[in-house]
Amino acid sequence: MTRYPLIDCVNLSRSYGRGGSRSRWLGSDDTETPTVTALSNVDLQIERGEIIGCAGPSGSGKSTLLHLLAGLDTPTTGSVSFDGTDLSSLSDRARTRHRLDHVGIVFQHFHLLESLSARANVALPLVELGRPKAERRERATELLEAMGLGDRITHRPTQLSGGEQQRVAIARALVTEPDLVIADEPTGELDTETGERVLTRFREVATELDAAVVIASHDEPTLAIADRLVRMRDGQIEDVEVLSGSDGPQDDSPPQKSVQTEQGR
Repeated sequence: MTRYPLIDCVNLSRSYGRGGSRSRWLGSDDTETPTVTALSNVDLQIERGEIIGCAGPSGSGKSTLLHLLAGLDTPTTGSVSFDGTDLSSLSDRARTRHRLDHVGIVFQHFHLLESLSARANVALPLVELGRPKAERRERATELLEAMGLGDRITHRPTQLSGGEQQRVAIARALVTEPDLVIADEPTGELDTETGERVLTRFREVATELDAAVVIASHDEPTLAIADRLVRMRDGQIEDVEVLSGSDGPQDDSPPQKSVQTEQGR
């Protein structure tokens, strides 16, 4: 049986229209809509059980890359394959089901439903998957307790601090035991001790579930958990660094020199 990397990005690019050109606004006859290239010719492979850190200044392409890895967006050119399947080949409905089955996402804006308790928010993906009520409650409670929110289970988002809301969002991303976890600034609202607890949980997810975890952050201590650190600038991978302190997956496969060489030029 052929073994694929969990994620395989090949010549990945994404451009967006500005929604109207400056020349048209000035009264010119030129009606061509200009584009912004958010990501350009990115090659990257991510293995199961691996934690990838993604660093770079604002506008470097980090968020665009995360959206493409999660199947929330489709590339302009190139491809993102998940376990050998090109996500662009799936219909919108199939990609939605793919995310539900395989991907947990921690957004910078937590997207919690204010009418639901913390436990109900965490359990929402399990509702979509048709899991029994008792299982949903047990799993959501277990994760909230692991996040130090055992006394906040019945609280609604408006009754929680920003850091507590962030932990609820992280628990929701992990509740389905996904194959891929995408986390955008997951410790941004957390104090040092709570942030370390969350990062330990991400490492457990990678190790125990053989899941891939991709963390985008400006915080170097947060990125230190990664097995590899991808540094981005101007929509391209500037460098890929294997972190010496990593305790991530160990195997006999050769390092991805081609990725580092091509993107590091």
